[in-house]
Amino acid sequence: MAGNKSYTIVEYFGGDDGYRCGYCKNQIGNFSHGMWSHTMTVQDYQDLIDRGWRRSGKYVYKPILKKTCCPQYTIRCHALKFQPSKSHKKILKKMSKFISKGELPKGEEDGEPMDSGCGEAGPREPSKVCHSEVKCAAITDIQKEVAECPTITEGQKKAGDAAPTGSETSQKDPVSVPDGRTAAAAPKPGMGADPSRPICRKAKDLRKERRLQKDQMRQHTDGVSSIVSPAHPAPTHTNQPKPLEEFINESLPENSSHCLEVRLVRSNPPSPQFKASFDASYQVYKLYQMAIHKDPPDKPSESQFRRFLCDSPLEAEYSPDGPEVGYGSFHQQYWLDGRIVAVGVIDILPTCVSSVYLYYHPDFASLSLGSYSALREIAFTRQLQKQSPKLSYYYLGFYIHSCPKMRYKGQYRPSDLLCPETYIWVPIERCLPHLENSRYARFNQDPDAGDARVLKDVGRALVLYRRTVMPYAAYSRKRKGSSDETEVQQYAGLVGQDCAERILLYRS
Repeated sequence: MAGNKSYTIVEYFGGDDGYRCGYCKNQIGNFSHGMWSHTMTVQDYQDLIDRGWRRSGKYVYKPILKKTCCPQYTIRCHALKFQPSKSHKKILKKMSKFISKGELPKGEEDGEPMDSGCGEAGPREPSKVCHSEVKCAAITDIQKEVAECPTITEGQKKAGDAAPTGSETSQKDPVSVPDGRTAAAAPKPGMGADPSRPICRKAKDLRKERRLQKDQMRQHTDGVSSIVSPAHPAPTHTNQPKPLEEFINESLPENSSHCLEVRLVRSNPPSPQFKASFDASYQVYKLYQMAIHKDPPDKPSESQFRRFLCDSPLEAEYSPDGPEVGYGSFHQQYWLDGRIVAVGVIDILPTCVSSVYLYYHPDFASLSLGSYSALREIAFTRQLQKQSPKLSYYYLGFYIHSCPKMRYKGQYRPSDLLCPETYIWVPIERCLPHLENSRYARFNQDPDAGDARVLKDVGRALVLYRRTVMPYAAYSRKRKGSSDETEVQQYAGLVGQDCAERILLYRS
């Protein structure tokens, strides 16, 4: 764009109308503020989701938590500190058994649904300006009155055309990161009823010891080892938990009945790999919507699929200290024996990987693909953090405590919830008691704390008017006392000072 700057351009819609809730099915109980984003930088979107916003296609919305029937709190997981729980390990082992032996579990369901069907937030198409007009405005005359507002900051600069088109994570290239987690305390061994008897030991440890003894005997007998093992018995790390990557690697053994491959393809702008697999991906989405969300055959249309899961306001951005694949919107495709069985829609942002949506082929629902993909995305976040140190969080979207089926997101710990009034992150353990007592809760318990990034002077908010960028104060003078100050003030309060002074709010 002009001056090598990237700008975010939005139209604000307000939040007066109620929409159908995808969780409790209330027809008018879902209330949210909404914006249509023609284009958006990854840093602006990072700042917005850190204030409770989230995107569905190019529509960006923020639930009105005090008013909506099912309050939705932004949740993030500390990816580097994450340790899989017992249920997570069970899911990974279930996948391992399926891949290695070809046994598909029967009579089991995921039990952990992803977010509600896309479109439930009530997104609207822009009604004031066409996309081409906005892009023309941003390119031609965007610098005319920019001097009037010295608070404009540099947007993310885009790299050249020779950017990478994507990356792959397969069973032959498992992700790995340094293990920086805190060691868990080992349980104290029991002495049993008879103190003269040996100390009780776990059956798992006994089995390991027997296997090691057999291997040593085989080595002594045959003169060659049949497995890769250290020359000396390794000490047992009872206090050191196994990292997530090892569990995932175990779930992808070689020479197995099936082959699972995870491919990362950029969805905006669409890469050649994305275009080549579009039809297959859409067919899986259609089957998923019909089977899981009970959509009629004509509802999961190709245009709906493109609008909510392929279109994105985030342009591809690259940074010297960022991940090799760049920032922006991607599809993480799960290929089983050469065909797509699941797709995770994700955004790679400056400090996080943000999960947008997950859909899968209904025939594989018993593999708990919703949970499995979340574990893979956490591992992927850890892989990216090795390339970009500040990218260390995994955002799971919204946590809805009032909907029991959506509480599973709180099991990916350590995790935080975003305080809806002060926009600080609070450990989920401190939030849950408040949510047990009330659907809506303020998590910051400091009564004097407020929104530190609120924009106090609405005149500093940037607007795009007649192909010209200007602060709202200049726009108001040109319009001789504009009557939309209340709306602009509401918008500025919702997006915060940083975004209000960077994002261009379209004014007709």
